[in-house]
Amino acid sequence: MATPEVSAVSEERTLRLLRDLIRIKSVNPSLVPSGNGEAEIAHFLGDYMRKMGLEVRYQELGPARANVIGILKGVGGGKILLLNGHIDTVGTEGMDIDPLDPKLEDGKVYGRGSVDMKGGVAAMVEAVDALVRSGTRLRGDVIVTCVGDEEYVSTGTEAVVREYRADAAVNCEPSGLNVVIAHKGFAWIRIAVEGKAAHGSLPSEGVDAIVKAGHFLVELEKMGCGPLAKKVHPLVGQASVHASFINGGKELSTYPDRCVIELERRTIPGENRDTVEEEMEALLKRLSSHDPAFKAKSDVFFYRPPFEVAPEEPIVQVLRRSCVEVLGREPEFSGSTAWLDSAILKDAGIPTAIFGASGWGAHSAVEWVDFRSVVDAAQVLCRAISAFCA
Repeated sequence: MATPEVSAVSEERTLRLLRDLIRIKSVNPSLVPSGNGEAEIAHFLGDYMRKMGLEVRYQELGPARANVIGILKGVGGGKILLLNGHIDTVGTEGMDIDPLDPKLEDGKVYGRGSVDMKGGVAAMVEAVDALVRSGTRLRGDVIVTCVGDEEYVSTGTEAVVREYRADAAVNCEPSGLNVVIAHKGFAWIRIAVEGKAAHGSLPSEGVDAIVKAGHFLVELEKMGCGPLAKKVHPLVGQASVHASFINGGKELSTYPDRCVIELERRTIPGENRDTVEEEMEALLKRLSSHDPAFKAKSDVFFYRPPFEVAPEEPIVQVLRRSCVEVLGREPEFSGSTAWLDSAILKDAGIPTAIFGASGWGAHSAVEWVDFRSVVDAAQVLCRAISAFCA
């Protein structure tokens, strides 16, 4: 349905914006110590949205780090919709393409962050720009949140929900022009295994913490291949756990008195922090009951919840209808195995769905976004904003 606002979406303007965003390096310094942060790209987008006529605000996240918020004020009496996208990227080292040279080849725009997720940011900004240019008068506000730090611990979206409220949100991560209504969560867990230091020639006095940690890892593998493999969600797949880091020992001739293992546990809807803590405690208790010399403690030192939204939720249905009107097809309701900022928005009381472009190679040596899908996403978002806020 070529409504005036949808017709105002410009391929030329969208491509120019997408290329400009990719050219601005915005590597997350929490992941890569030499990363330059999000301040430069945030201020570029702030200037861009101000020229569109939006009210622009910034949220500082640290040195060279920032969110930028653009607000299109409605005339009053309508629902508020929040559009969310992250502007930080993972590192660029070792890429097989020039990460900051956004070439358009065979319908694909290449570059670091192209699909994850500067394509989504370009789509949501262009959707609002088209509404402004078409003269569409909305009753409700549109809040465009371009956030930092999603690739690490999401301090950006956490800062947004501390200050802003909305009736619904769309997280514009890549979804293949389908509507994602579920994704996995995760927990980072530290297991500290205790041993007893002793001279390497005195086995009766020493307890080898690294060997004891090996017993834990064997049981962890059994848990991952057994009970967790049987926990399956229809949209996001199975729960899982893997060991990420291990550190122990002081010198070759000393029994190690400590070994620390850090794990990642991927959770599915229906699980929570208590689920993870209880299963880890049960595993450690089982090991110590079989071996009195086994001593260990578990600490869930960081946690993000899984996400699920009902298909009947109004924002989900608005996106569904907008896909039908603009693309001429029913979108699939799908799930994502990755964790997204949508869980933070939902936990803040904002009903949220995920909708965005198509592409390939997030975090990989070659990354690209399908440009036609960026334009399509902008058109669908434009229609959805108009329907929800009017």
